[in-house]
Amino acid sequence: MNRRLFLPAGAALIVLAGGGVVAFRTGNAPAPPPAPAPPAAVQQTPASDATLAARTKGSPDAPITVLEIADFQCPACRLFFTETLPALRHEYVDAGKVRLLFVNLPLVQLHPNAAAAAEFAMCAALQDRFWPVHDSLYAEQETWAPLDDPSPYFYSIANAVGLARDSLDACLKSGRERDLIMQEAQSVVRAGVHATPSFVIEGGLLSGAVSIEDLRPILDSIYEAKTR
Repeated sequence: MNRRLFLPAGAALIVLAGGGVVAFRTGNAPAPPPAPAPPAAVQQTPASDATLAARTKGSPDAPITVLEIADFQCPACRLFFTETLPALRHEYVDAGKVRLLFVNLPLVQLHPNAAAAAEFAMCAALQDRFWPVHDSLYAEQETWAPLDDPSPYFYSIANAVGLARDSLDACLKSGRERDLIMQEAQSVVRAGVHATPSFVIEGGLLSGAVSIEDLRPILDSIYEAKTR
């Protein structure tokens, strides 16, 4: 995976599944920070509002917004989850410096169970259980990823994290979150993101399973500039 932070001349937009719009740039010109996702003005329904809120971690007043663009079946995303995310959460998210939002980009041609995992997680978000499901999917990726049908395993995760079965069934049957994930993924690709994991950090795009050592100088410099 490439690891690069760049700020090109042309602005790009990511339209999030719940209706939020985040802007970033892909050239060498200085870029403004992306709009935090999303205020009430761009939210479409109570369901989308709940989904976005549930997959955001950190204070709404945090000076830095980080979008994690990821695929639940992606091994590099799991590497980021196991080796980097715990320190990122402890040092920056829990400390009130960073607000982290998960954005879906299931690479279905490479990872046949990624879309089903994303839909499961988004339905869990409607019950405000996105992050426990997120953590379980990555922690147990090696178990469910090779299955022909991962659905029974997802239900075992649902039981473990306390999801209401009737609500989960209704969400999965409706297909609504499946359509939103597709829209979000298409928007991400149109914005120029093609690899997972990727991170939009205050106007820049960083690709690859970055380490906390990679992130600290970037986040520290942005935090200093925005809070001085």
